Amino acid sequence: MQLREQQLELTRHLRDPQQVAAPADIEDRRLAIYRELLFNNIAGLLGGNFPVIRKTLGETRWLALVRDFYRDHRSQTPLFPEVAREFLRYIEALPQLDPPFLGELAHYEWVELALQISEARTEDVAHDPRGDLLDGAPVLSPLAWPLAYRWPVHRLGPDFQPETPPDAPTLLLLRREADGNVRFSELSPLAFRLLERLSEQPPLSGREQLQALAQEAGVSADESFFAQGRQLLEQMRASGVIPGTVL
Repeated sequence: MQLREQQLELTRHLRDPQQVAAPADIEDRRLAIYRELLFNNIAGLLGGNFPVIRKTLGETRWLALVRDFYRDHRSQTPLFPEVAREFLRYIEALPQLDPPFLGELAHYEWVELALQISEARTEDVAHDPRGDLLDGAPVLSPLAWPLAYRWPVHRLGPDFQPETPPDAPTLLLLRREADGNVRFSELSPLAFRLLERLSEQPPLSGREQLQALAQEAGVSADESFFAQGRQLLEQMRASGVIPGTVL
């Protein structure tokens, strides 16, 4: 038997020892060590990346889900730090989710890790930290990610598992602080849409963004609206969400 065929025979068994027979020329005691070591490494890594899902499903269902992923999913990358992203891909491709919020909860837990390991830096975005946020074009930090979910992902857990999503979406801001910590905060619909617009139309000035925002919301872009808008933009600058304006 060729080496590659031997390797494939071994890996097929390690992925699915219940259905695929072990290679005949390898002692089962040794195979058992590999079977346990490899699966436990993956289960331990994913358990650390998705603690809420693990607690919500309970250990039996959680390990069954990890086992299915381990057996069936073909990763698009060999990089170990990307295992959590592959697990998310696997969940998102499932034909049916149980519980129904599993996909969004998985994304919510994964995205924290994604921002933690992101190589993006605010310093790499050319900006004027003292620029006027109404007359200039506000810059959205690459370390601030507005997120929208159908389910209240930040509240889900063993003691809160709704069967249907609420009428209003859950709007969150994920940002990485200067100390490296990642934090979530809730956003109002107005603030969320403003951050969306900064990504969609980066050349527009803050004043133009607010004018368009008022038109979308069907409200008057009067002096009071712009005053509140400036206050919101300045709050975002203070928190690092908007580091400044386009140079």
